[in-house]
Amino acid sequence: QVHLVESGGRLVQAGDSLRLSCAPSGRTFNRYVMGWFRQAPGKEREFVAALRWSGTTVYYPDSVKGRFTISRDNANNTVYLQMNSLNPEDTAVYYCAAAWATYTSSMYYKETTYTYWGQGTQVTVSS
Repeated sequence: QVHLVESGGRLVQAGDSLRLSCAPSGRTFNRYVMGWFRQAPGKEREFVAALRWSGTTVYYPDSVKGRFTISRDNANNTVYLQMNSLNPEDTAVYYCAAAWATYTSSMYYKETTYTYWGQGTQVTVSS
């Protein structure tokens, strides 16, 4: 059974940095794309970043490009989301997700492409 477990969310101040972790288990993920999404209260879930577990391809929306970095650690089987220059608008529950690496690139910006989801980790940025 596939599990995605996020960690690292907490309360920070504007301008701080934070790194989230996602530890997937239950199968080999080298044929998957791993993604991060976030959902703020009263808003739809929003794509934040994704990467192909095998290879170097990464995806970011314009809203976080240059501030957020997704990476993986093969040895520890972990995916990270490094977030810099945080602001209150980044406050949300952040979710890790996994999708088959068989779609065209544009599909990985959509939450419906992802099959597996974690429970989320809360990030709160105070002003």
